[in-house]
Amino acid sequence: MQVNGEICTAKKATVQAGDCIRITIPETHPLDLQPETIPLDILYEDDSLLIINKPAGMVVHPSPGHANGTLVNALLAHCGDDLAGIGGVERPGIVHRLDKDTTGAIVIAKTDLAHQDLQAQIQAKTAQREYLGIVYGAPSANQGRVDQPIGRHPIDRKKMAIALEAKGGRRAITRWCIRERLGHCTLIHFKLETGRTHQIRVHSAYMGHPLVGDPDYSSGRSVGVNLPGQALHAWRLQFRHPVSGETIVAIAPLPQPFKTLLTVLRKRAGGESNPIDPL
Repeated sequence: MQVNGEICTAKKATVQAGDCIRITIPETHPLDLQPETIPLDILYEDDSLLIINKPAGMVVHPSPGHANGTLVNALLAHCGDDLAGIGGVERPGIVHRLDKDTTGAIVIAKTDLAHQDLQAQIQAKTAQREYLGIVYGAPSANQGRVDQPIGRHPIDRKKMAIALEAKGGRRAITRWCIRERLGHCTLIHFKLETGRTHQIRVHSAYMGHPLVGDPDYSSGRSVGVNLPGQALHAWRLQFRHPVSGETIVAIAPLPQPFKTLLTVLRKRAGGESNPIDPL
């Protein structure tokens, strides 16, 4: 950035009326994305979009440390050249993301029209993204709402944290309700009003009830069940089809580790298991 012809290096610069500010945006250096034949669990597909049931361990798009084996690599093989450049060359077709170890429904756009329309629905909060998660502890209320801004963790830059908006946090809202009380754990149904990185994971920890198996926000707790990551599943996705206008509802079946954990917790809870709205 230049101010009045001089390169500005200060993080905070004072400008005045009449100053000439010139900003040069560098060109994006696209990643060298290669198609990879990776099996996909497809919940829905047509000429405009497809919905995938993403497994744990799959990164959505290439990033440092994850150059291949991602959902994008698999999509390029499945969709061919039609996907190239949709929504940007670095993340073709990606409308929203799921963490590496979060399983469940994710929608992919095959056309620019679908990509723009779906992202607009998410921003307008007309698209519904619902999750099921198992947390430690038992909230006293049966439902609630967390409205706390989220930003980058001040020390560990790979993590997120509750952060004041004045310090870079962005407003984040999560609604939740209990589906089943499982003794020392609880099955919770989450609904997102915003889509911040690690939102449910951070808000759950803020509530004092971090997700079971979360390697970053659960303070090393364990339930004695081998999990691939946090017990969080993108269970239900609903939106308006960008072309036909019909309502599309996709429900992703629970992965086996999640079901195993539920079975173990129900057995342990015995008479304490209280299914308020069971699956």
